[in-house]
Amino acid sequence: MFDYAKKNKALAVIGGLILTAVVATPVMAQRDPAYEAARSSGKIGEKPDGYLGYVTPPSPAIKALVEDLNIKRKAAYTRKAQETNSTVEQFAFTSGCNLIMRTVSGEKYQTPTGSWNTRDSSDPVRDSRCL
Repeated sequence: MFDYAKKNKALAVIGGLILTAVVATPVMAQRDPAYEAARSSGKIGEKPDGYLGYVTPPSPAIKALVEDLNIKRKAAYTRKAQETNSTVEQFAFTSGCNLIMRTVSGEKYQTPTGSWNTRDSSDPVRDSRCL
């Protein structure tokens, strides 16, 4: 019995490390100075569907950056949806709710009606289905 518990604990630790690496990869990509500059200047923002959007017409460099990050997000959402027995869309929507909530003052986010707001000190306008 002790060997069984010991083996499962080791597997749980390995699984946790793998999960951390999977989640950390897209997050680390978003620390790119070009990403930070586009976000802080209001050129891009968080959308309710869990992906980044263009607030203003993008330059080719910003377009490539956002497309790359959105591909990475979709890959992460797909893996997490499989782990949680949900759809990619459900997982992405929940992530969108959380990402919008984590915006900071001055950053852009898209409201459920599709308009772009600038985050201030109040709570962002989110979909009523967000918890």
